[in-house]
Amino acid sequence: MLVVRRRAGGCDRGMTTSEYAVGTIAACAFAAVLYKVVTSGAVLSALQSLIKDALDAKF
Repeated sequence: MLVVRRRAGGCDRGMTTSEYAVGTIAACAFAAVLYKVVTSGAVLSALQSLIKDALDAKF
């Protein structure tokens, strides 16, 4: 006799709504932290310096 075993959880084909919600919240939190870092004074001055040096380069 052939016995077919199925996994206890059944077929797992993607995320549930709660997993989407947690993923969305995590992505928003990461975006907020990244925005704060990029708009900080140190990063802004470094970017301005980099752009100024690139525009003043002699070829």
